[in-house]
Amino acid sequence: MAANFCSYLIVRLSRFILICRGLLLAAAHETGLITTLQATLTPLLPTAAPRLARLRASTLRALLLTVLWGVMAGLARPWALRTYTGQLLALLTGRACAYGYSTVERFVALLARTTAPDALTTLLAQWSTRLWHADRLGYLLPFPVYVDGHKKPVFSDVLVPRGRIGRTGKILGCRTLTVLHDPAGHPLIATTARGDAHLTTTVPALLDHYETATDSVARIIIIDREGMSGNFLAKLVAQQRVVVTILRVDRGPSG
Repeated sequence: MAANFCSYLIVRLSRFILICRGLLLAAAHETGLITTLQATLTPLLPTAAPRLARLRASTLRALLLTVLWGVMAGLARPWALRTYTGQLLALLTGRACAYGYSTVERFVALLARTTAPDALTTLLAQWSTRLWHADRLGYLLPFPVYVDGHKKPVFSDVLVPRGRIGRTGKILGCRTLTVLHDPAGHPLIATTARGDAHLTTTVPALLDHYETATDSVARIIIIDREGMSGNFLAKLVAQQRVVVTILRVDRGPSG
């Protein structure tokens, strides 16, 4: 009886996951995300490395879709393409078979050597704000935004700056990911920096990039205890921002 019930739950969960993946795919096409991504990268290709400059429009689109929809095919990261033998990713990218890891890794590495990272970051800010808060583009955001920082481990043959991975507490080579969220938890913009970068150094650049891209102003900022720096908070206040910090009750000022 219990085994049958578990099987039923697994089947229902699988169907739910498929529905969610379908909705995600439909939303990306409906909001013009894929077309906008391709239009943003195309002008950058002529001045890029020869491998990128020679890409046809259909190849560029298929590679972009591979990077975007890998998670829908059960791939947590491009590295998983080494052993991937399924057909779902090929179907989602419009190919007879999915690209291999080396092809995707080379595409991303060559893109990183162009101005694509800044262009795509700007695109993300504009697209996400237009998607969730279309009426606030060019205006003061009437809601608080939450800034969060993460350390994402990087496994490389080259030595990279190290930092503390929050989930495991280990000190590893990593990149610092800084994300700006709206009250519903939707990411509005994300930037990366060296693994030893502190939140107090990445937040100003994050806010400048977001406000320049969207012409919107984030006035009320919620930041956790990593942002508890006098100079950092003073600079935000000098910019006429309202700063809300998250502190445990037993970590407040003494005396």
